[in-house]
Amino acid sequence: MNALLTTVFLVLVFGIWSDVTASPLMERALDNDVATYVGEYDPPPMPAPPSEEDDDDEGDEYDKRGVREVHKYIRQVNTTYNYTEVLEKSIMFYEAQRSGELPADNRIPYRGNSAVDDVGNSGEDLSGGYYDAGDHVKFGFPMAFTTTALTWGLIEFKDAYEAAGQLSCMYETIKWATDYFIKAHVSPTGFYSQVGSGGIDHKYWGRPEIMAMSRPAYIVDGISMNGSDVVGETAAALAAASIAFNGVSEYEGYSTTLLNVAKELFDFAYNYQGNYDAGGYYASTKYGDELCWAAAWLYRATDDASYLTKAETLYAKHSKSMGWAFSWGNKNAGNQLLLYQLTGSTAYKKKVTKFVTRWMPGQRLPYTPLGLVYRNSWGPLRYAAGTTMIALIAAEEGINTESYIDWAKGQIHYMLGDTGRSYVVGFGNNPPVRPHHRASSCNSTLTGSQALKSPNANPNILIGALVGGPSSDDSYTDNRQDYISNEVACDYNAAFQSCIAGLLHFELQGRK
Repeated sequence: MNALLTTVFLVLVFGIWSDVTASPLMERALDNDVATYVGEYDPPPMPAPPSEEDDDDEGDEYDKRGVREVHKYIRQVNTTYNYTEVLEKSIMFYEAQRSGELPADNRIPYRGNSAVDDVGNSGEDLSGGYYDAGDHVKFGFPMAFTTTALTWGLIEFKDAYEAAGQLSCMYETIKWATDYFIKAHVSPTGFYSQVGSGGIDHKYWGRPEIMAMSRPAYIVDGISMNGSDVVGETAAALAAASIAFNGVSEYEGYSTTLLNVAKELFDFAYNYQGNYDAGGYYASTKYGDELCWAAAWLYRATDDASYLTKAETLYAKHSKSMGWAFSWGNKNAGNQLLLYQLTGSTAYKKKVTKFVTRWMPGQRLPYTPLGLVYRNSWGPLRYAAGTTMIALIAAEEGINTESYIDWAKGQIHYMLGDTGRSYVVGFGNNPPVRPHHRASSCNSTLTGSQALKSPNANPNILIGALVGGPSSDDSYTDNRQDYISNEVACDYNAAFQSCIAGLLHFELQGRK
């Protein structure tokens, strides 16, 4: 009965009741108090999270109070973790998410070539890229955010990757996405934003190597479909990557290619403005923040003042309010920090401190009893990691450095095991062993509902994956069918991995 009430509540909350009577949602199977779909293994598309919060004008004392509260919150136990190991394992998670023809040095033994025949509507080669989460759709919007967040972390904390011996692997992690984005940009006004249908893909629970369902491609062309948000985010990712690859001898000329495509994509996104929506999955509520984000990254990559002018104009119109979170659907906090890096303006700095302060103890957001800032029940760890990443880059810029590092360490160490369990598959004490993930839960003899509902650990270890996270009371059940707490996703790991790099960077500097 409790599970049924929970199901009805979720349906009402996400505003899909009007579609229920004509959909598979009515055909629920209740299993171990977790709602699952008959013939459908993932949730339907959900509305985008809120994009903004109120932006009342607290003074400097508000920010100082938040900084003081950090020291009351930090636990007295001085835990330590092997950041080098976590970096390597997080990169291996992305290797497990690869689509297309895998390289000869593939380190994931249960993964092989898959979706090598992904093509566009006119036969364009769209193989490659990353599967989004526990499914096999290539959603361009979160993939692009993933790439930008990972690359920003590499740019700021490159010494951490060098010290960990992971720099070459990190370049390849970024390049796997950027090579795909270059393929997806098929004309000056044509960008393939998605391959695979959520509605079709989510009815299949099996290995990607043997999937045979239809995999339609969705194109943003400014006519039949807009997409300033997804195209703008992709432009930002490529511009950031052009900085990361600049001067790297092993990739001679690649930086220039990335930058040229980034410029074309930004022009397309800017000249054909509108929100992206392909079937409801990863539909955002606005696009101006991504246009600002792209322009700012292009200014950082080119030093062309016209991009800064556009970025600041777009910021004033679309991105100056407080962001709900730093995530795939909202770049306000990222814009504020990046523009501070580019201009040194105190106006942007105040926005950054106000945003981070709202996430600190005793401020706007609730905390779990054991110390996780709790923005949302669906993937709470990714939201905490997103703000933690903003805090660590701000700390590198000299903004409340000591307090931000302390707070960031508390959040990330919660994820690594401070509560008695790790939330990273294959790392630390009592990590998840049943992530909601097809490829790792299936093998040649175990597939479909049998694999999904098996009480055993996944037969393949999804090394390095950060799961969604606990409930607001710190409780967590390692249940494969619970896609709210136990799904994994490329964007979940992105900011988290950059935080790990940031903490290692500060550790290398002796600022622990």
